[in-house]
Amino acid sequence: MDQIFYPAIFHTDEKGGFWVSFPDFPECLTQGDSIEDAYKMAADALGLCIDERLRNKEELPKVSSPMDYVIDKDGFTCLIEFDYVKYHRTHSARSVKKTLSIPEWLNEIAIAQNINFSQVLQDALMQKIGISEGSMR
Repeated sequence: MDQIFYPAIFHTDEKGGFWVSFPDFPECLTQGDSIEDAYKMAADALGLCIDERLRNKEELPKVSSPMDYVIDKDGFTCLIEFDYVKYHRTHSARSVKKTLSIPEWLNEIAIAQNINFSQVLQDALMQKIGISEGSMR
């Protein structure tokens, strides 16, 4: 799962802003002063809900169709994208220390060439799991 899209319902409020609900995530509500702000807040809120469910090893709800919802004249549906890799790159960027073993001769050559071991490991892991640095931004 790299990217997933869930429908959101944007409702206008009495102050000219928007509040947003997600039919597939009843616990997920947010708001914004403008459509752009509401969309950004909706993407963040969806990310929090999905991340919470995944951390608790819960299944994600089946994605419903935005066409399934009857919206009043002051609202509309919109698909919100959740990019799992990008979300974790932004929200879980703390480093963790790993201990590993390599042959002594390889260590000596790498040190002599000023190779950054952490960067090499990160690059190799991203390549191994099939993600690129460009997809992380």
